[in-house]
Amino acid sequence: MCNVSKKIVIIPTYNEIENIEAIINAVLEQPSKFDILIVDDGSPDGTGNEVKRLQKINEGRLHLLERSGKSGLGTAYIAGFKWCLGNNYDFILEMDADFSHPPIKLNELLEKCETGESDVSVGSRYIDGGGVVNWPTSRLALSKGASLYVRLFTGMDVKDPTAGFVCYSRKVLEAINLDQIKFVGYAFQIEMKYASYRLGFKIKEVPIIFQDRQKGKSKMNIFIIREALTGVFAMRFLHSYKRYVKN
Repeated sequence: MCNVSKKIVIIPTYNEIENIEAIINAVLEQPSKFDILIVDDGSPDGTGNEVKRLQKINEGRLHLLERSGKSGLGTAYIAGFKWCLGNNYDFILEMDADFSHPPIKLNELLEKCETGESDVSVGSRYIDGGGVVNWPTSRLALSKGASLYVRLFTGMDVKDPTAGFVCYSRKVLEAINLDQIKFVGYAFQIEMKYASYRLGFKIKEVPIIFQDRQKGKSKMNIFIIREALTGVFAMRFLHSYKRYVKN
């Protein structure tokens, strides 16, 4: 694997004080030598201040983008993408702070893109070798049903379109008009994959075992689910994919 490319992992945070030091250390210990960008939405529990403390220990590899308030997952990632593009990163990855995404799999996601096998690689729960632990049956059924719904409506052959564990090659994020990505909840993950797919980029999936968070509170709520269900219909049938093309 080439080690000269610049690669970075974006981790959005809101009240992740229980996880932040451990997830930062786990990512920085990976053999691929990732940098990290924490996008913190003004966490009242002091997550941002803890990142500043850790920056002194990991100078040059740990970065912090602070926002004034909780504005949604999608806007956090868009801000992070723009920051990473502006700082000349070649491969930009995203993951959650709560260890639901196994840090060791960052290396495989990166390799898919570095070798040119894919332009977007997705850590997938729903392909052979993947899976979910510590989820109730009802939540698993909802997630799998939503994935099938997305595949049927969009035509994307992505088994886990709602996944938030992703690697993007720089050229993908440069090609997408990020200001036209409208969804802010979990539908944001669907819309980014859909935009990549409609613009002709290769998407490949890597199996992961997804483990529900052990510390902190889940950000999932009924409004996020509703956005995903109604948003996919609008994205596919009410809007032209051409809006994703940068002028």
